[in-house]
Amino acid sequence: MSDSAHPDRRPPTRRTLLKAGAGVALTAGAFGGSLAAAPSAAAAQNGAPLCEQPGDSARAQGLGSGDLAIPYYREHDNSWGYVFGDSFSEPALGGEYLGSPVMLNQASFDASGSTPISFTWAMPTGGGARQLFDYQHNADNGHGFEVSRIPNDCIEFGGRTYIQYTSVEVWQPPTGYDGSRMSGVAYSDDHGVTWHDYPYHWAGDTQGVNQSMYGMWSFAGIDPDGWLYVFSKRWNGSHLNTGDGGAIQLFRIRPEEFRAGNFGAQENWAYLDGRWQWTRAVQPSVILSGNNIGEFSVKRIGGTYCMSYFDVADYSICTRTAPRPDAVWSPPKPQIVGNATWPPNHWGKPQLPFLYGGYIHPGSAGPTSLTLIVSQWNGQPHQSPYRVLQYDGINP
Repeated sequence: MSDSAHPDRRPPTRRTLLKAGAGVALTAGAFGGSLAAAPSAAAAQNGAPLCEQPGDSARAQGLGSGDLAIPYYREHDNSWGYVFGDSFSEPALGGEYLGSPVMLNQASFDASGSTPISFTWAMPTGGGARQLFDYQHNADNGHGFEVSRIPNDCIEFGGRTYIQYTSVEVWQPPTGYDGSRMSGVAYSDDHGVTWHDYPYHWAGDTQGVNQSMYGMWSFAGIDPDGWLYVFSKRWNGSHLNTGDGGAIQLFRIRPEEFRAGNFGAQENWAYLDGRWQWTRAVQPSVILSGNNIGEFSVKRIGGTYCMSYFDVADYSICTRTAPRPDAVWSPPKPQIVGNATWPPNHWGKPQLPFLYGGYIHPGSAGPTSLTLIVSQWNGQPHQSPYRVLQYDGINP
């Protein structure tokens, strides 16, 4: 938990309203201390920057700065995709605004961590990185005013690629509100070149459904039992949603029903009649709660379900594990921290000021050796860093 005696050590907030593609405004909130030196790019296991470095592979694909870089497996050709949020053509935030989401791909991933991730090509193909979805920022695209559409997770199965996203209307919402307009699922049948939106959207805060538990999703994957398991929570990509409460729910759906957009076919993990059970009779129950949580990720790695998330109050990327998605989860374990001097359970942990994100790479070496993709931004427009970094060998 955060320490009230050290207000300068509270976590920063994420970037705010994009100014018509030209940059970002400074987020309200405390940014105590100075930015520590960036980890060495040679230390692939402990914070290798994947963009905003001179001559790096991201810049070669037309992306200078970006965050999130949500990794997913492209099963059709055995390659890897990385879905970025708000992205820019040049290092720092002074370049052309590319949009959100943006995708870079990698032909082969080294799970050992001896070689950091290197991007091989951008999507859509030809002409370098650019926005995947066809919509306008700071405009009404038929659903009401949208600042940006932020990706939360991506998965490919059965020849179709899916991105779950949140449409943001207010980046700095009033206390107790999340600022979302809606959440939705977009899909691509040509592996990321063109995208379509499912007609059903989950209404958000500015449509009168504040704190919707369907705001942010993570696709845990298709289990050997044949179900696609999905974890979801309230939108808190701004890290300002004080009503988030760390609440996470779980549902599952048959892959063919998901592909058809028949989202009403989901089964919910709920506490009903004195016991936990799968049911369609009621909505999912909260399975985890606690500190406010920003970005999160759940993946099945080597038969173990692994979870990571940005704990906004603790100012750290935490992990948990479970043998099954509907089993009891282990206690949270801080792995990468914004401040390694406080609180005491941060001592000795890798330190990355102004961190957030923390996505599990589905190609991780194993359930005791995860690769995490962590974002960093110091809150200053047109200044570095605004990037993602790779951490390997994380034991949850």
